[in-house]
Amino acid sequence: MSTMKRIDRSAKVRTGFHEAKWDEPIIYELSKPGERGILAPRAERKVAEKVGDGVSILPASLRRKDSVNLPELSQSRVLRHYMRLSQETLGADVNIEIGQGTCTMKYSPKVNEQLAREIMDLHPLQDVETVQGILEIFYATERYLREISGMSRFTFQPGGGSQGLFTMASIVKAYMVSRGETERDEFITTIYSHPSDAAAPALRGYKIIYLQPNPETGIPDLEAFKAACTHKTAGFIQANPEDTGLYNRHIAEFVKYAHEMGALCCYDQANGNAVLGVVRAKETGFDMCHFNLHKTFSTPHGCGGPACGATGVRAGLEEFLPAPLVNCDNGKYFFDNSFENKEYGLHKIRSFYGVAPVVFKTYCWIRSMGPNGLYQVTKTAVLNNNYLFKKMLEIPGISAYYIDGKNQRVEQCRYSMEKIYQDTGVSTTDIQRRMMDFGMHYWTSHHPFFLPEPITLEPTETPSKEDIDEYVNTLRHIFQECYDNPEYVKSAPHSSTTHQVDESVMDDPEKWATSWKVYLRKYR
Repeated sequence: MSTMKRIDRSAKVRTGFHEAKWDEPIIYELSKPGERGILAPRAERKVAEKVGDGVSILPASLRRKDSVNLPELSQSRVLRHYMRLSQETLGADVNIEIGQGTCTMKYSPKVNEQLAREIMDLHPLQDVETVQGILEIFYATERYLREISGMSRFTFQPGGGSQGLFTMASIVKAYMVSRGETERDEFITTIYSHPSDAAAPALRGYKIIYLQPNPETGIPDLEAFKAACTHKTAGFIQANPEDTGLYNRHIAEFVKYAHEMGALCCYDQANGNAVLGVVRAKETGFDMCHFNLHKTFSTPHGCGGPACGATGVRAGLEEFLPAPLVNCDNGKYFFDNSFENKEYGLHKIRSFYGVAPVVFKTYCWIRSMGPNGLYQVTKTAVLNNNYLFKKMLEIPGISAYYIDGKNQRVEQCRYSMEKIYQDTGVSTTDIQRRMMDFGMHYWTSHHPFFLPEPITLEPTETPSKEDIDEYVNTLRHIFQECYDNPEYVKSAPHSSTTHQVDESVMDDPEKWATSWKVYLRKYR
């Protein structure tokens, strides 16, 4: 038996951390004309030759007029480039990922990643007879989500949470048009729901009505909702729990009243990690809901993609879902396009049917967890968060709004360091940058800040007690620095890949360079 002593990191702060810094150029800047990493094969004779009147068998839409502008590098230089970039990146696999509040950065089993690689060669345009396996997984995963939510049918087309919310807003729009109720031009949401809960219906042309929280409970009052919900209301959309970590226990009454006024209700379940096996959209009366598979179902989050905002509807609204859906007939799986020529409803939200590897990994995760495991996920996530909540409030200067003794935080919390800012002038964004010096992430809030100097943390079910302690002790160390050496905190990061950058251009779209071509046009 080994006698090696285990090192407990939970009480220590990683003051010696320093991330790799390579000053690595953009790959186009490394390009050298004529350098090759691979020799592409010549086109087959039938493709290269002209036929008939001198026109290639390839349609014009598939023929390039100009050569493709790709960087020219050797294989070793490409490998070195991306390995260096990987060392300059913080992620859930190398740090204690508690700081990305609302994003549910849980552990993603690597066996699921290995399984997903097995379908890399599939193509969405293959004949359905050759992709029966993945279609069966789409079909089975939909059935699991139907059971978890109580909804009747799901689509996997939306490529992320915001697209899922846009899908729900679009379904509401199509439903109202089908009934001739085009005078309904308002959508209700809450200020602590995700910003996309307002942006999605606004994109569909709706006027957004915001509900303010009760100053004591943090939850909108039912009477305020009734005052906002009128014959002009088309839909109500809310995250529950919201990003404050508070759950509206009266949500069924909100939904009931909205239905009485003729509106449809949409459940933003991006924070679904808080309610697995506890609350279903059906029992609270919602007409539709969405899940972020890349969050709640561990696919993983993917730093902006790939993702899936699976969207489900109750019975009676299936015809408004985008086509196609995956169905099964006598053991044969197929794309059902029967609603594609429908008069109302959605035809497409995006091309093809969804991100297959994300759905596959969701299937694997649900199968490995089982119903009891999904319930345990929520119980552990809530336990972790309430332990974190207690430890955070032990730090001088850290507070949380809406502590009324009746409504506990669920899976996350939005804290405030308002007093520390008043005492030292160090802001929450300064802390965000300083946390990079310890190899950790920290998130403030969506903009605008409704709470002063916000901190939004979500531990999920992944971290151990020791992980949470280490994260809290790191924050405690930095908050003490705010008093001992505030200028050092304000000038952070010092040990990260990059130091402070000029963020003034973020509010000026004319200065944005979203691609290499745009960068060359604007700055070279």
